[in-house]
Amino acid sequence: MRWNNYKLMAFGVAALAMTSTMALAVPNPDGAVMNLRIFDDCFTSTLNTTNNYPALVEFNDDWNCANGFANLHNWHLSEAGSEVEFDNADGWHLAFDLVLSGPDNMEAGMQISPWWSPDVDGRFNIRSTDGEIACFGGRLPFYSFTANHGLNYVKGTTIGLEAIYCPNSLDSLDAGSIEYIVNYGGSSYSSGPLLFDQGNPGEDPPHGLWGLLTPHRIGGYMQNHLGGPGGQAIATYTNIVYSNKATTATEQTSWGEVKSLFR
Repeated sequence: MRWNNYKLMAFGVAALAMTSTMALAVPNPDGAVMNLRIFDDCFTSTLNTTNNYPALVEFNDDWNCANGFANLHNWHLSEAGSEVEFDNADGWHLAFDLVLSGPDNMEAGMQISPWWSPDVDGRFNIRSTDGEIACFGGRLPFYSFTANHGLNYVKGTTIGLEAIYCPNSLDSLDAGSIEYIVNYGGSSYSSGPLLFDQGNPGEDPPHGLWGLLTPHRIGGYMQNHLGGPGGQAIATYTNIVYSNKATTATEQTSWGEVKSLFR
């Protein structure tokens, strides 16, 4: 009994020490950085932005270009004025309310971008053309709220988007997970925790495996597709909430209490 108690005490001390060490490296975002005209096929558009993070972030791109592909803008969480580059082992929870207004050929949402495409890929996407709500690209497990829950976004209404990333053990037996949540029309819809597949072993180190990889960035974006009559494409983000204490159902295992020390 003494030996067992001693091992438990030693494990507890080690776990707390590791928790303290990890806590020092956990990002603590205090703002948002805007990256504008990533795609700039209508460079003559009038672009106005607002950055009052966390209360309000907004893109307002007034365009009238008959040709070209798209204009793309994003915002990413920042700390002390620099974009936060999250580590594969950094658990986080991001949520905000979003309103799309303007032409029917725009899309916007939450961006969870991989290291190889920090400004374009990894989208929790709301599309104004047909109201589709889906998650895809980069390292994200695919999930469609339209296909699974029959949800379609109506332009001009408020939709709440949330994502919870839980690294877990970052191995094949306990891969990292992400949960997508939509709050819309007075109801909440969840994907449940979705597990990541293995990253490219040839790129680890330094990028890691079985999660979002290192580094990744999170925030929001707006992309307006050109052609047609044009107009003001507006994406408004409010009530932005970030937390580094991610929890998901994957933690509710026999090791749940131990694993919670590392969140």
